[in-house]
Amino acid sequence: MNKTRLFKKTLLAVTITSATLASQHALAAGFQLNSQSATGLGRAFAGDAVIADNASVMSRNAAAMSLFDRTEMSLGFNIIDSDVDVKDVTHVRPVLAGGTKTDVENTQNDATSFVPNLYVLHPVNEKFAVGLGVYSNYATTNEFDGAWGQGTGAILPGPTAIPGADAFGGTTNLSTMNLLLAASYRLNEQWSFGGGLDVIYGQGELKRKTNFQGSPAPEQELLDIDADGFGFGFNLGTVFELNENNRFGLSYHYSPEIKASGTAKKYNSSTRALEDIGKVKIALPSRAEFSGYHRIEDTKFAVHYSIQYISWSDFEELGSTSGTQVKEYKWKDTYHYSIGGTYYIDQNWEARVGYMFDQGVQDNLTSVSVPDSDRQWFSAGATYHLNNDQSIDLGFTYLTSKEKKVNDDLSGVSLEAKTQATAILFGAQYTHKF
Repeated sequence: MNKTRLFKKTLLAVTITSATLASQHALAAGFQLNSQSATGLGRAFAGDAVIADNASVMSRNAAAMSLFDRTEMSLGFNIIDSDVDVKDVTHVRPVLAGGTKTDVENTQNDATSFVPNLYVLHPVNEKFAVGLGVYSNYATTNEFDGAWGQGTGAILPGPTAIPGADAFGGTTNLSTMNLLLAASYRLNEQWSFGGGLDVIYGQGELKRKTNFQGSPAPEQELLDIDADGFGFGFNLGTVFELNENNRFGLSYHYSPEIKASGTAKKYNSSTRALEDIGKVKIALPSRAEFSGYHRIEDTKFAVHYSIQYISWSDFEELGSTSGTQVKEYKWKDTYHYSIGGTYYIDQNWEARVGYMFDQGVQDNLTSVSVPDSDRQWFSAGATYHLNNDQSIDLGFTYLTSKEKKVNDDLSGVSLEAKTQATAILFGAQYTHKF
């Protein structure tokens, strides 16, 4: 199939915008996944870097392991049911191709995910503690219906090829698993320090294609990536205990760039075929978090809060080891803010609530494949202590995002739309002390 220079430019733009490892089904800004424990879920992760009510605290701040005096194991999972509405969609051809505007049907992308976690914490003595954690910090899934947006692309006289709205959709799946090896040291009654090694495994699948109406060969595959790889990061943290009812935690997590190998092919307009682009490179953002916990004296109530900074500007582009730039993002660094409360009902029951405001990562560039925006979390949860050694945690969150106008400008081909995401998260966790 012959392609003009216009097609080469628009196809590249469609590919780099569609080929993203971050889609609308991420549960936090960008493709961050706040799903490390059912306990944290029930309070919107407010105070999670210092509360230390079970071993899962090591995922937020390794120094908080010094607050434990017994070995314990926590095993849990979160179920995430998410929906993204894509509406008021218009496909706009470039002026040289007539500037035609075509309405595209609304669609709703839904997904259900299962996210497990496991933590084992062991105090070696009064000073040292070690821990092992297995959980996920980043994940997303997004699959458009294969028929969505078809019929809007075309081969025009020239010939000039105009990719359709379907090139903005396709399949995007990203999953990561974090293996944490952590240790903490208690310096004195007030100060504790900790850190750990993060071994991160990531796997991504990206499929993109478009259909050209009236062409002898109507379907053209644009991108075929199915790759995985490992990266190594680290984390550092500290805890300051003002007294038994008031403490603060501060942590930093460095995240690496992962080079994923496997199938990584992108359409080349010159050769009119998919070509290998080498290993796919994805830079994960680093994070810093400050948390506080305050139990009101002579009451059963505690308040807790967190501020987390995420360096999303680290994720400047999705590229490859061959030098191919798949997409430039220009994302901005963001924060999320959360506050919560815990009510210690009696020796058997605890109840908790929380709220989080999570800033979106997009700045000037927007996309239907990444309709990120500010999000709000409304959370509630409870702990039931079966006895002095065993407990069960349940957490529930309703997440909603602000409706966002999207305007993808792809070297003359553009897609306008409005997007909005909602999600329901449910978590359960079992903790056993030895």
